[in-house]
Amino acid sequence: MARSRPHHAAEPAESAQTQSTGCGLLLSIRPRQWSKNLLLFAGLLFAKRLFDPSSVIAAIGAFVIFCALSSVVYLLNDVADRASDRRHPLKRTRPIAAGVVSLPLALSTAVALALGAIVAAFALGTQFVILALSYLGLNVLYSGLLKHVVILDVLTIAIGFVLRAAAGAVAIQVAISHWLFVCTILLALFISLAKRRHELVLLASGAREHRPILDDYSPYLLDQMIGITASASLIAYILYTINPENAERFGTPWLDLTIPFPIYGIFRYLYLVHQRQGGGSPADLLLSDLPLLACVICWVVTVVLIVYMPS
Repeated sequence: MARSRPHHAAEPAESAQTQSTGCGLLLSIRPRQWSKNLLLFAGLLFAKRLFDPSSVIAAIGAFVIFCALSSVVYLLNDVADRASDRRHPLKRTRPIAAGVVSLPLALSTAVALALGAIVAAFALGTQFVILALSYLGLNVLYSGLLKHVVILDVLTIAIGFVLRAAAGAVAIQVAISHWLFVCTILLALFISLAKRRHELVLLASGAREHRPILDDYSPYLLDQMIGITASASLIAYILYTINPENAERFGTPWLDLTIPFPIYGIFRYLYLVHQRQGGGSPADLLLSDLPLLACVICWVVTVVLIVYMPS
């Protein structure tokens, strides 16, 4: 049996030699994680604006702006966590931790992206600017303080998803649904807690050294929280689909036909977390697990067919 390689400081150095600065910077802004910002299109979908050109353009603009803001957050977070990332079995090869991308380059890129995104946000209105600044401010606060406060750490991440959903609605000038808030925050909490569990199990005895807040969690506690949020997410979505007001607004009583998709999606995610040790990167998990990706695509297609079908 081959021996596992010790995690020496030399390994990041080796990674640094095999990556160019440009490639490292591209990896640092994490384009694979931009899939999280697809949530900005939820308002477009459920407001029945999917085939309205001006709304589609506004939603795409909002998506691009939040992708830039997300990259700012990733850069700042990697700068702040570079020391602990070097001791992590997976994160130690991140370009900033590995020394591929220098701190001045990372910080100057973050500033440029932030300024460009905020200037562009004014094209979508003052409310959108406020939400964009709130998202950026919340995540900066998370990187510096809130990620070290038990429960508030995952709640902050979930609120970030709510701000995304709200920004998508504001960008196309539609009312922000209370259902959108409830379903988004519950599902985001479920995913965030699953990520914490993955970190705790992966790092085992070295969890506290990498992220001190993990010392305040345990797999049992996280499993209880995950079970609650998974159940609440499904109940909230089911209530949304069978709500008479929503049936009247959409002009169809058949939205409940989409219920099997979130049930399967959440069960599949739990399977991947518990049986396949997944959940460390929800975006990567979505893109790499074909059954989960197929479930999301089928849900979107089904919603479009039901909501947009002529009555």
